Amino acid sequence: MQCLKVIAVLLLCAALLSQIHCASLHHPSSHLTRQRRMTPFWRGICLRPIGAICRDDSECVSRLCRRNHCSVRFSRA
Repeated sequence: MQCLKVIAVLLLCAALLSQIHCASLHHPSSHLTRQRRMTPFWRGICLRPIGAICRDDSECVSRLCRRNHCSVRFSRA
């Protein structure tokens, strides 16, 4: 009889420990996500084609970002 009580207590303790172990203290939705930034090395390799969305001239193959799109240089001579 005492053996059954010990087994019952051990099972109860194991169940409680597994609940504590599985409980998450951090919620992924509460963390602020940080936007990944490219290093200068990858910025130089991954230049955007004509017509792609850009933020500045260094992101485009043509090195000309106009109205947030990579554009082509036209020489009017």
